Amino acid sequence: MTKSNEYKVLLIRQITSNVEAGTDEAGRGCLAGPVTAAAVILPPNFDLAELNDSKKLTEKQRYDLRPQIEAKAITFSYAHVYPDEIDKINILNSSIKAMHLALSQLDFSPEFIAVDGNCFYPFETIPHECIIKGDGKFQNIAAASILAKTYRDDYMKKIHEEFPQYNWSKNKGYSTKAHRDGIAKNGTTDYHRKSFQLLPKQLELTIL
Repeated sequence: MTKSNEYKVLLIRQITSNVEAGTDEAGRGCLAGPVTAAAVILPPNFDLAELNDSKKLTEKQRYDLRPQIEAKAITFSYAHVYPDEIDKINILNSSIKAMHLALSQLDFSPEFIAVDGNCFYPFETIPHECIIKGDGKFQNIAAASILAKTYRDDYMKKIHEEFPQYNWSKNKGYSTKAHRDGIAKNGTTDYHRKSFQLLPKQLELTIL
């Protein structure tokens, strides 16, 4: 067992109650790619001053913070839900499913779940609370938001190599002009969410 793992085991043994996981998702409003969620349990008295809502940080700041979060977290995980599933069960259900998957992959179950946003389905029998803009208020949710965002960005950069015409390495699947222009010119891929309005109505008529 490495020193890092010994440290985490010691922390787990010290915790007897109030084990709380934070969870958040990224990519809910994108036209392509998965919705990605992360779950994080931080140690008592954890404090990382730079930690904040991932949307308020630069890409470099997020990637600088990720290894610090992972090194200090007691346990963390992330999960993707892909476009074919999003099209079947809708984006809200897919976002919650991704959070459930991330929670199920933690090394042990929390006693409470802090959820960013205003909607969540119960996970197992664990109590939870939805917190609007929680990623700017609680470090465990902020940590989850950074992991979800960076691991989703990694995925989008990877599939950009397969389909560079959509510029996913920069827009990460969001509805930028470059992305919509790529759809209008090249059509869609299996990575696109067909249940979303991928183009404005007038452009849809133009390409039929």
